[in-house]
Amino acid sequence: MLTRFAPSPTGYLHLGNIRTALVCWLYARKEGGKFMLRIDDTDRERSKEEYVTAIRKELDWLGINPDMEARQSERFPRYFEIIEKLKSVGRLYACYETAEELEFKRKIQLGRGMPPVYDRSSLKLTDADRSKLESEGRKPHYRFLLEDREIEWDDQIRGKIKLSPASMSDPIVVRGNGDFTYMLPSSVDDIDFEITHILRGEDHISNTAIQIQIMQALDAKIPSFAHNSLIKTREGKLSKRSGKAGISELREQGIRPMALCSFLAKIGTADNIELKDSLQQLMEEFDITKFSKSPTMYDFEDILRLNSKALHETSFSEIKDKMPAGLTEDFWNSVRANVENIETAKLWWDICKNEINATIAAEDKDFLKLANDNFPEGEVTKTTWDSWISQLKTTSGRKGKALFMPLRIALTGIEHGPELKDLLPLIGRETILKRLTKA
Repeated sequence: MLTRFAPSPTGYLHLGNIRTALVCWLYARKEGGKFMLRIDDTDRERSKEEYVTAIRKELDWLGINPDMEARQSERFPRYFEIIEKLKSVGRLYACYETAEELEFKRKIQLGRGMPPVYDRSSLKLTDADRSKLESEGRKPHYRFLLEDREIEWDDQIRGKIKLSPASMSDPIVVRGNGDFTYMLPSSVDDIDFEITHILRGEDHISNTAIQIQIMQALDAKIPSFAHNSLIKTREGKLSKRSGKAGISELREQGIRPMALCSFLAKIGTADNIELKDSLQQLMEEFDITKFSKSPTMYDFEDILRLNSKALHETSFSEIKDKMPAGLTEDFWNSVRANVENIETAKLWWDICKNEINATIAAEDKDFLKLANDNFPEGEVTKTTWDSWISQLKTTSGRKGKALFMPLRIALTGIEHGPELKDLLPLIGRETILKRLTKA
């Protein structure tokens, strides 16, 4: 059994990409098979090596380790060989329309209430017609001729799928500049590397129908397919350039690998989305039939919730390189139970060490003066808070929120966060008294 993840290095990975990679990896591992990384870099203009490096880096960070790797840019001779074979059996044909001409045809069809399907007019060209067009400087692009028969397969997530080629245009497989489109190289690679299971997003369903006919034209065995619902934000579909959806941004924000994997492995299933200890645990629980056909909404807060739990168990050594200079292990151990990501930890470091703005209610000012006058002498430790609050409770007559909230606001500027008994040693005596005096 062999699955594959086949990203195009034309941008950075987003959550949808990583979800596909993770699902393929988990499926392969669960079934005792192998997982392949295939870099689909046939787009010579948009593919960049920096994106290839980033893809490998993000997969490694998440623990999704390929058993093998291939690059389409190294297989062009094989694709040209298949192109000639398909031409010889009449399944590829040359077309000469410009993009503007094709768009004009499309508008006419839509205006007549017809589906915008290519009319195959190029099949009627004679050798003389083609010679004339080429003498005018037109370079042909090539389309794959779809056979007029229903295409069907048993999808592991969506069940029986049937599509009619009548609703599809013969796909362009080679552009006028000689570049390959996605369709043919992907199909050839799946055949040559003997990919047995293809798991990807539902936006590839029409591609699958076309690729099945390409594979059949090449007398190849058809893999098993599974098409997952897409992950969508409240604003719409994810993309390689959409802010919080970018994996590199999430990593830099301090999102932990297992928080992300725990989320992506379960979203779209009926299973509870909970933080798991390891990929091994996710693999043992994996079942492709649990995934739903229904649209899957993505909420960043779900990841933050899992990430908060993951950070509570993260050692200082694991996140030290992402912290501001001077931030100590004691500080991290004090605040990690109250952070959602690394940025929150940086925020608390800033609160403890730099100037803050605190809005104090008029009725609390005398109480804070009393708190300043009664602050315990000596070194500030984690026991300082208990003795201080006990004394203030007796002398002020306050209790509950009226007792501790004015202190929290005066010392941190906000109404929530780590326990003040943990924060006092981090803020320090001098700053504590200065903030109380100012309040």
